[in-house]
Amino acid sequence: MGVRFIALTSIFALLFGALGFNLYTLQIQKGDYYFKTAQARNEALAQLQMRRGQIFFTDRSGNAITVALNQDYPVVYAVPKEITDPKATAAALAQKIGWDEKELETALTAPQSLFRMLVEKATNDQLNAVQDLNLKGIYIDKKQYRFYPFERLGSQVLGFVGLNDTAKIPLGLYGAEKYHDNQLADGDGVQLTIDRNLQAQAEQKLAELVTKNGATGGSIIIEDPMTGKILTNANYPDFNPNDYRNTPVNAFLNPSVQYVYEPGSVFKPITMASGIDQGIITPDTKYDDKGYVILNGKKITNWDHKAYGPGTTMTNVIERSINTGAVFAEQKIGRTIFHDYLVKFGFGEKTGIDLPDEVKGSLANLERKGAQDIDYATAAYGQGTSVTPIQMINAFSVFANGGLLMRPYTDATKSPYVIRRVISEDTAQKVVGMMESAVNKGQVATIPQFRIAGKTGTANVPDLVHGGYLDAYVHTFIGIVPITNPKAVILVKLDRPQGAEVAAITVVPAFRELASFVLNYYNIPPDKPTQ
Repeated sequence: MGVRFIALTSIFALLFGALGFNLYTLQIQKGDYYFKTAQARNEALAQLQMRRGQIFFTDRSGNAITVALNQDYPVVYAVPKEITDPKATAAALAQKIGWDEKELETALTAPQSLFRMLVEKATNDQLNAVQDLNLKGIYIDKKQYRFYPFERLGSQVLGFVGLNDTAKIPLGLYGAEKYHDNQLADGDGVQLTIDRNLQAQAEQKLAELVTKNGATGGSIIIEDPMTGKILTNANYPDFNPNDYRNTPVNAFLNPSVQYVYEPGSVFKPITMASGIDQGIITPDTKYDDKGYVILNGKKITNWDHKAYGPGTTMTNVIERSINTGAVFAEQKIGRTIFHDYLVKFGFGEKTGIDLPDEVKGSLANLERKGAQDIDYATAAYGQGTSVTPIQMINAFSVFANGGLLMRPYTDATKSPYVIRRVISEDTAQKVVGMMESAVNKGQVATIPQFRIAGKTGTANVPDLVHGGYLDAYVHTFIGIVPITNPKAVILVKLDRPQGAEVAAITVVPAFRELASFVLNYYNIPPDKPTQ
């Protein structure tokens, strides 16, 4: 009994001794190795996972349409701490996955690297090669990447997810991805007001318009004037956010909110509204148009070099886009009142739209100490001051909704917000009537059975290097669809078209086609009796 007990005790002692030695080896001698291996795996998992929220457009029925989501793609990565022979591993693997052998060896040797991505969005050939080699420390897994199923659709509105010089993990860059980055990074979705069908139609029309006229670019915005909701924001050129690395950086900017331009005669209704609202002029106020005005030693002429003579009304000024008539109105109004109304309409300040990096345009030429009469005169017909497209369409929405400046927005969870009353409802109706008369006179923007109001603008492009203006133009048309219970205000802007000097030839037909689509899309009943 004593011998057996001693033998059993000795055996258990040996077993526990061996176990203790193994525990010592694992925890003390090799503890750092296993800790770093686990740490490497955790780091790998952290980099392979993305829980970013989705982004949605909508349609006329209020359906949520996914336009930004996460999608799994295969990747190849290394855990350098597990690789005992980096040179041999690199020699076997480099050519198979498209690496330089020496660079791969360096990457696999780096002592501080617990995780090293080797191939993102790996091809089947690369995956098969890695599987066949079965190298220690080389792994295949899946990683979630941001995916945009409609590719170029709404690209500048959406932006993309990527890395920059300061970011160690992917984050939203540009557009809604940037503006709502915190919310999306937490896994929450973002519902936008952009209508997918209107956006697609606008982008198609814009691409055709730019190509047909040899222009450098353009924008189309559709806004609900009663709420400030942005239904469409199309820009050209655009880009594919799934392949942003092969796109020039300037294509990522949204010209509708991040670029300024001189609007031209599309600004004249703003001038008229300022005077009408103060009771200084009416749509029927007359003046003698001599075809030119000389101020501060400089001559202002009408775009067509015509003189319309005595009896020319303010409505005629809008109908025929008469520069001297806008100058006459501004001089009757006076500098202070005119400037104050420009500010009330939202010029010289940001609109507050929920898109990143909005710029505000400038009224600096009117606000400088040495401002002259010529500065205010040219501002009256949209030259010398700068605006953004979003400012212009938001200002026209004031006419459509009866005089209120709304905050434009793209986040569907927001509620309409009135910034301030700009003009009276009566003034808004009178200016809309003047623009309706212009549309009816021109006939280019008319749509049978519907009352449409709008105004063209053809502006010279300023020469920012030498001063003055270039022999190039920006064409704009902004229209209200329809006048009775307006559903949309539509802005069509074309940058530097070739061969066509006036907006009536380029952007107005494009507006009419898009406006007809909007009316049909929303099944809006006619508001104009047939003749």
